[in-house]
Order: sequence, then C-alpha cells, then structure tokens
Amino acid sequence: MTVVKSPLSEQDLKIVGDALQGGLVDLVDLSLVAKQVHWNVVGPRFRSVHLQLDEVVVTARQHADTVAERAAALGVSPDGRSDTVAKSSGISTIADGWIKDVEAVRTLVAALGAVITRMRERIVSTERPDPVSQDIFIGLTADLEKHYWMFQAENA
Repeated sequence: MTVVKSPLSEQDLKIVGDALQGGLVDLVDLSLVAKQVHWNVVGPRFRSVHLQLDEVVVTARQHADTVAERAAALGVSPDGRSDTVAKSSGISTIADGWIKDVEAVRTLVAALGAVITRMRERIVSTERPDPVSQDIFIGLTADLEKHYWMFQAENA
C-alpha cells in the first residue's frame, strides 16, 4: 500500500529508499550501541566517556528521526523494528557486561567508523537521484565524523 506519492521515479525511489532505510538502521543501532556502552563503562575516565556517549546517542536519534521522516515524505515506509536493525546494521555486535573506558572508546571508534563508511556510500548513491536526501546524509555524516574524531582523540 502506498499512502504518499513520491516525486521520484520508481528507479530513483528504489535507490534513495534503500539508502534512507540503511541509514535509519545504522543510526538506530548506533544509538543502541552507544547507550549500552554508556550503561556499562567503567574506569578512570568513566565520567567523561559516559557523557560523551550520551552525545552520540542524541546525535544518532535526532538524525534517525530526520532520515525516517525523509523516507516517509518520499512514500517509503521507514522500518526501525529491532529485528530489522539486528539483520541489517553495519555495526559489529558488542560484548555484554562491564567495559573498560579504553575499550569503550575503541568500541565507539569502530562503530562510528562502520557507520560513516556506509553513510559516505549513501552520499554518493543519492547524489543524482535525490540531492535533498544526499544533503541529509552529508550533514549527518559531518556530525558523526566529529564524534569519531573526538573518540579517536580519547585514546591517542
């Protein structure tokens, strides 16, 4: 069932819809990973890493909403269900239990790196069919890259 008629051609809508859905999944998973690490981080840098993780969660959640709403505006039903996220995310599974602050930073660097790589692919794939969606990917990637830089500096 299509509720919203897209201004894009079917071919362009497929490309853009796949990019938006993939972006949504990665952002939802990034927010979950960052929150899981946030709850379990321990060590001498606990407070600073704990607070920094919440900043990533806020960024990921805000951009996830923007991406999902862009998909809906184009007539693509966004799917952020847990089973969809688990099957489709580009982020590696993280271990359960307490996590030392140094390892927490490494975990976030890896997660952010994976998501940024996929977002940059989406920037390229949406350039021609939908510059509006491309602009969303450019902006959110810039925000993620700022977090990536800051987490890398934690363990420099």
